[in-house]
Amino acid sequence: MRTKSVKKNKINVVTLGCSKNVYDSEILMGQLKANGKDVVHEKEGNIVVINTCGFIDNAKEESVNTILDFVQQKEDGDIDKVFVTGCLSERYKPDLLKEIPNVDQYFGTTELPNLLKVLGADYKHELIGERLTTTPKNYAYLKIAEGCDRPCSFCAIPLMRGKHRSTPIEEIIIEAKKLAAKGVKELILIAQDLTYYGLDIYKKRNLAELLRELVKVEGVEWIRLHYAFPTGFPMDVLEVMKNEPKICNYIDIPLQHISDSILKSMKRGTTKEKTTKLLRSFREAVPEMAIRTTLIVGYPGETEEDFETLKNWVTEMRFDRLGCFAYSHEENTTAYELDDNVPQEVKQQRVNKIMELQSQISWELNQEKIGKTFKVIIDRKEGNNFIGRTEFDSPDVDNEVLIDATKIYLKTAEFATVKITEAADYDLYAEVV
Repeated sequence: MRTKSVKKNKINVVTLGCSKNVYDSEILMGQLKANGKDVVHEKEGNIVVINTCGFIDNAKEESVNTILDFVQQKEDGDIDKVFVTGCLSERYKPDLLKEIPNVDQYFGTTELPNLLKVLGADYKHELIGERLTTTPKNYAYLKIAEGCDRPCSFCAIPLMRGKHRSTPIEEIIIEAKKLAAKGVKELILIAQDLTYYGLDIYKKRNLAELLRELVKVEGVEWIRLHYAFPTGFPMDVLEVMKNEPKICNYIDIPLQHISDSILKSMKRGTTKEKTTKLLRSFREAVPEMAIRTTLIVGYPGETEEDFETLKNWVTEMRFDRLGCFAYSHEENTTAYELDDNVPQEVKQQRVNKIMELQSQISWELNQEKIGKTFKVIIDRKEGNNFIGRTEFDSPDVDNEVLIDATKIYLKTAEFATVKITEAADYDLYAEVV
């Protein structure tokens, strides 16, 4: 028979999914701490809050397995309560209630005040920018908008996150200053769509104006742009990037595909010609810019010809960074009405082919870096190496710079100037200058 824990309540927040979820968990933890609660991130606690992802099949499966695991721990008497929040909970609450009833309560993406109440805490409106950061202390994610107004056929994000809502510039600056005061040197700007920033509250695309204000924040040395939409990209951002040393010469712009027929079905609002022209204008305005993109293969109706078009284009464009995913058939999206007619094994073969291509491109681009000098931020020490990144690399997804820790001591969260001595597909080896 299970017994109630007699120890003081400790709330363990478990985060699954993307950087937006990391940010949301940090806000939740900041609120709990301000209420005097004992809160930890992915460590032992007798009350568990799981912040789930519901984006594609693999992410949903991971979220469900994590819930089941903690529910079992609750049944075994190892923990007392399990609460579930985030995108999976927003999207599938009725199904989850039926299938996994032993969860104490489910909350959607906009129900933070209700979740806090159940945890014995009050939502404090005055806590602008107060977060318990879970990333290494040198960088933090800074969410500048929530939701999305784009009609992309394959994407369920608007179902889970709602319409686009920009955060006012003054609130973002308050948050940036608080992060800088904690020692954060790199801000990674995130949103479902950076391109759209400001249209709802300022009646114009206002990302460039936001960047001009953010560079004034003392202590912040790098500002990185994640998740820009290609259609309607505000070109004045390139001017700011070129003229402001704090703005990393880096952009993450998910393009998804390049075949005109697939782009049309995906409702991306662009063409191969327009996209290629946009990327060329990026490289013309900021020649040293690293461009990261994400592609989807195996979309309904994707023919061998469509895939060849994509492959040839990847070869031609030579992206600095690239990720590729197999299409996931998501309920309540417009693409769900189409026949998911590309077999799973073909989808996976296509992913592998794109990533093999990119691996070769990345190796060639990295060879060109040998002998060159770069400023790097040191994220961590791992084994006998300090692990750093250049301004052209985002954490977790891009190249890393390895520096032999047996030869030199470096402080984590500090910058160093290094010379590249060797290069592999995704790793660079360097010595301190």
